[in-house]
Amino acid sequence: MKTPIVIVKKLPALGMALFPFILLNNANLKNDKVIINHEKIHLRQQLEMLILPFYVLYIVNYLVNRLKYNSHDEAYRHIVFEQEAYQHDFNLKYLSTRKSYAWLKYR
Repeated sequence: MKTPIVIVKKLPALGMALFPFILLNNANLKNDKVIINHEKIHLRQQLEMLILPFYVLYIVNYLVNRLKYNSHDEAYRHIVFEQEAYQHDFNLKYLSTRKSYAWLKYR
């Protein structure tokens, strides 16, 4: 199944995964395989956590990191889901070999 991509011009990031969609802030990014792969990693994370718990844990992880690092950028970069996605977004075959709950090793 092809992942639906929606262009949201005022999106505050290049891309975002909101199951089952990938949101992009620019139509040209539809061809960016790395960004698409990054967001597909998030979609897999969301699906394996039955979607809603992913969002709750994502926000809690961000808030704890925000207190710890006192910086939005550092807090974001240390979210376990982001760490997995950034580490593997250039590996376009990652999702075919990824083990369930792989993000747990980034805690």
